Amino acid sequence: MAIDIASRLEPFWDDYLLDTQQTTAKLQKFSPVKREKLFECGEAWEGDGCDYFHMFHDDGLYRMYYVAWRMSGHIGNTASAGDAQIRICYAESRDGIHWVKPDLGLRECLGSKENNIILDKTDQKFDNFYVFKDTNPNCPPEAKYKAITGDHGPFGKYLKAYYSPDGIRFTARHMISNSDFYDTLNTAFYDPEIQMYVAYVRGFHGGGFGDGVRDIRRLTSPDFVTWSESKQITFNDDLDIALYTNGVSIYPRAPHIYTGFPKRYIERKQWTKNYDRLCGKEKRLERFQHNPRYGLTVTDCIFMSSRDGENWTRYQDAFLRPGPENGRNWVYGDCSVCVGFVETPSADRGADNELSMLVKENHWQDIPAEVYRYTIRKDGFAGLHGDWQGKTAVTKELVFSGDTMVINFATSARGSLYVTVTDEDGNKLESGELFGDSTARVVDFEGDLSAFSGKPVTIRFEMTECDLFSMKFERK
Repeated sequence: MAIDIASRLEPFWDDYLLDTQQTTAKLQKFSPVKREKLFECGEAWEGDGCDYFHMFHDDGLYRMYYVAWRMSGHIGNTASAGDAQIRICYAESRDGIHWVKPDLGLRECLGSKENNIILDKTDQKFDNFYVFKDTNPNCPPEAKYKAITGDHGPFGKYLKAYYSPDGIRFTARHMISNSDFYDTLNTAFYDPEIQMYVAYVRGFHGGGFGDGVRDIRRLTSPDFVTWSESKQITFNDDLDIALYTNGVSIYPRAPHIYTGFPKRYIERKQWTKNYDRLCGKEKRLERFQHNPRYGLTVTDCIFMSSRDGENWTRYQDAFLRPGPENGRNWVYGDCSVCVGFVETPSADRGADNELSMLVKENHWQDIPAEVYRYTIRKDGFAGLHGDWQGKTAVTKELVFSGDTMVINFATSARGSLYVTVTDEDGNKLESGELFGDSTARVVDFEGDLSAFSGKPVTIRFEMTECDLFSMKFERK
């Protein structure tokens, strides 16, 4: 049966739409570009453990939430061991670049309520806190903003719900689950495609904490109160790599697809000469003496996507690496990508808008954590690649709606892309040569594309030195 893509944006991040027997172009991962520092976590209640940043757009305002913590105090470093409690903080921005930490007057710190703290140890002992705006049309106003957080109670670890009417003042509600581990950033949202709430949490297989492999698990709920049993997500490969976080959310440009940016947890088993040469040796040894894995572990980040939330395509080459050694990286906690995207003007004047992503740096360094902006082309996390010899991508039978095809692609000067649409009767519609670099290039066909709308067709892409990121059909 033909796949009905209607007029949805369809990224080429997996082989769902592809006839893999006829396709020679390869799916390829791309990486973001580091830009400027946006802010640092240098307030008295913040520190090197500030983490789990996430944000969403809310009626013209970007809301950001994060944990504030002096991480080095966790191992008894006297330089920062004074007040090592974890607090939940809030920041906001109109453009996703310039951020303000408002004085909220909600929780006291150092004798003053002039701070951006929304929750602290008077509410519970926090490890994480994830907030989203509930888009369920049946959501009551007092629960318009929801949050999930891991907690430690008398009966072990469990996942708890918080509600808020304004995204600032939160009240603890009910337990969601107690079947997994929750000491990392767990994510949740309402998915209008399936009309269910979805949560992604931390789990282990092959053993428990310390001897198991960290993994990601999924729960669903019709009402945010009654939840399914958690189920480990699956991947398109058979590699068993520890994933420390999940970073899962709905991709706003294609809401039928989820994206994830999990940190990979890489724990080498013994100190080697390379650790002596690796930057940050002194602080690494401090952590190692407290717990060997604190000194041996390093992290990076990969990209993954899913169409059903259970089965995922992931790219094993790192989406984000720790980067050139600078004395503050190559640590357990590197490459922590903020959940959420901001569309921003390109750094190249006149070019198409980009997606901005935020990344935390200076983890566990006894200096303030910093948040940097990274950019990547829209839909550009992965795509189909045709090399200099020329490659082909052919779709399965599709049904589209519209009279105009728009593609997100990039070629070299020598490169090219040709598109052919063929219906069940063998009628063909061919494009002229396409070359350039655009996130929204209209494809000019030698004929009427609307005559193929609503009918099963296959689409053939002939690609030379070309990357194809996404396509969409529209009605002009």
